[in-house]
Amino acid sequence: MEGADPVNKKLAAALSGGAVLVLALTGCGSSDDDNEKLNSWADQVCGAVQPQAKKIQAANAAIQKETSDNSTPEEVQKTDSKAFQDMSDAYRAIGAAVTRAGAPDVENGEKKQTDAVKELNGISASYASLKKQVDGLDTDDQAKFADGLKDIAAELDKLSKSGNDALETLEEGEVGEAMARQPSCRTATGSAPATTG
Repeated sequence: MEGADPVNKKLAAALSGGAVLVLALTGCGSSDDDNEKLNSWADQVCGAVQPQAKKIQAANAAIQKETSDNSTPEEVQKTDSKAFQDMSDAYRAIGAAVTRAGAPDVENGEKKQTDAVKELNGISASYASLKKQVDGLDTDDQAKFADGLKDIAAELDKLSKSGNDALETLEEGEVGEAMARQPSCRTATGSAPATTG
């Protein structure tokens, strides 16, 4: 019975890497640049990202919880399936928000916006595909189920390592500074700031 457990932990570890993607959208640092257009753009995007970031964190937490319990394959499948669906929806919604906001008022803004949206939609599609995979696993055969989870964990791992280059590019320089000035962006990154020392 414990065959799937280490795999679940692997899955949870790979997943927590996925949360990093959305946090890339919420840069820190600030400057008092007065680009109204850009501030307005950042405010719109941050406002839309925040509920989606929460959704992604909740999906991660659900998977983490399911992997720490002594869950049956059916429970794991159900939780993972819903979590992947939620993540897919959240990334699609962030992509739609960036599309609605239009190009940021910076050099190459249009290209940066297009690339970021394409990337977000790609991530969304990857999670949708993982949902299909997890839905198709055989929960009656523990060994097969564990093997299937291993493949999904490997995919997730790839997903968490790839793909936020365009988001990072979108947030370079002035855009990142404008986003850092938005209270909604700051809260999207989560709880207390890290302390050193």
